[in-house]
Amino acid sequence: MEPAAPGTIVTLKDVAAASGVSISTASRALDERMSSRSASAARVRKIAEELGYRRNSFASNLRRGETRTLGVLVPRLSDTVMALMFEELERAASDRGYFAMVATSGDDPDDERRAAETLLDRNVDGLILATARIDDELPRHLRERGVAHALVLRTDGVSPSALGDDEVGGYLAVRHLIDLGHRDIGIVTGPSFTSTGRGRLAGARNALEGAGIEAREDWLIAAGYGIESGFSAAETLLASDTGPRPSAVFAANDNLAMGVIAAAHRRGIIVGEDLALVGYNDIPLSSRLSTPLSSVRVPLDQIAGNAIDLIVNPGKEPKIRTSMPTLIPRQSSGIPRSQQGH
Repeated sequence: MEPAAPGTIVTLKDVAAASGVSISTASRALDERMSSRSASAARVRKIAEELGYRRNSFASNLRRGETRTLGVLVPRLSDTVMALMFEELERAASDRGYFAMVATSGDDPDDERRAAETLLDRNVDGLILATARIDDELPRHLRERGVAHALVLRTDGVSPSALGDDEVGGYLAVRHLIDLGHRDIGIVTGPSFTSTGRGRLAGARNALEGAGIEAREDWLIAAGYGIESGFSAAETLLASDTGPRPSAVFAANDNLAMGVIAAAHRRGIIVGEDLALVGYNDIPLSSRLSTPLSSVRVPLDQIAGNAIDLIVNPGKEPKIRTSMPTLIPRQSSGIPRSQQGH
């Protein structure tokens, strides 16, 4: 069959006429949601392709009251974890027949609200929020307005949420250091206003208590999640040249861990020999550092799928879905190369 002449718009009516079927039958055959495998439907799709027909999914979805589009709100895409999370959300949305668009909000609640409204103005079918504060009012406002939404990588305990089990992850990291013989352990957590920071600290405390180790409060430092925050925290932890200092540190994300590495290097402390170190998230760079970083791996693909499903299949339980993290031991915690995780 000859394709339409250049500039000619091929309509559904044209496809139906060429296929010898009704317009409604042609529409059903071309609806990717139905994905009929009948010979008749396959023939319609083949003819549509030959004619150069392009189905206007946006228009047909609008007629059904949906756009098959989801909005994703992140603080910033310069954060490696946020960028990786959006990639996984985009992939998971596509697998389910949706398109994901992203907006960045920074850390200011007013900017976050404006970014959310910008996405809602584009008639998205739901919002996924990767912003971090437990006291964030936006999820409550969305619940009150009946806006479909899900939190990702964090939870407020009320709205639908998909995240890793941060308490288990914090426990695994510190238990690993204890199993290697360390008792003087410093902990650099994320901000106390985040569920991730609180969860990872709780898990770390559980590991210490389970081993009969009393946590030194001056060695538990709450910080931001950036490299500079890790550097500043490590400067405090490693400041003493004569008194006690930690022999091991758990940093509640890999950026913090890289800040610890920089501070240790400045003081001539060799990570993996003089100081054991475990990070969190296992970003791609972790295994490529000159001293590969032990880290807690979070299954971002599974978390992304859960977040999308909480919006597109809202009737399913539970509303808060946690995925299990895994410890990846490497040289930074003193593991020989032959035993390192990959």
